[in-house]
Amino acid sequence: MPNILLTRIDNRLIHGQVGVTWSSHLGANLVLVANDKVAEDSIRQNLMDMVMPETVETRYFTLEKTINIIDKASARQKIFIVVETPQDLLVLIKGGVPIKKVNIGNMHYAEGKKQISSTVSVSKEDIETFKELDNLGVELDLRRVPDEKGENIIDLL
Repeated sequence: MPNILLTRIDNRLIHGQVGVTWSSHLGANLVLVANDKVAEDSIRQNLMDMVMPETVETRYFTLEKTINIIDKASARQKIFIVVETPQDLLVLIKGGVPIKKVNIGNMHYAEGKKQISSTVSVSKEDIETFKELDNLGVELDLRRVPDEKGENIIDLL
C-alpha cells in the first residue's frame, strides 16, 4: 500500500504553497504530479522543480502511469499527489489509487463557473464530480494553506 499523505487539487500544480508550505507541513519526501500534459513537458517540470526544497523529490506521471505504478511505491516514500482537476482525481480513484483525503486548494474562475471560495470556482461538471467523490467516501477538504480551517466542499456547492 503506497504511503499517500494527501492529494491536492490545484490547477497551478506545483508552486510555492505546494512546494514549500504543504510538502513541509505533511512531511512529504515525494511530490507526484499526476497530469497528462505536464508528464510530457520538461520545461514546465523544470519550472516547477525550481520551487521545491532539495529534500523533496518530484515525479511527473500521466494519470495512467500513476494508476499503473503507484502500488510499486516504497514504504519510505511519503507521497503528496497533486492533480489539476477533480476529474483527474476521479480517474485516479476509479483506477485503484487509494486516495481517501483530498485538499481542494485552487480552481481558477472562468466563464460558466460559480465562485464558492476566494480560490475555488466550480463548473456544473466539477459539482457532479465532487458529489461522486463524496459518494465514494473521499474526504473533500477545501483550504488554501494548512493552518486555515478546512471546509467540506460539499457544504458549499
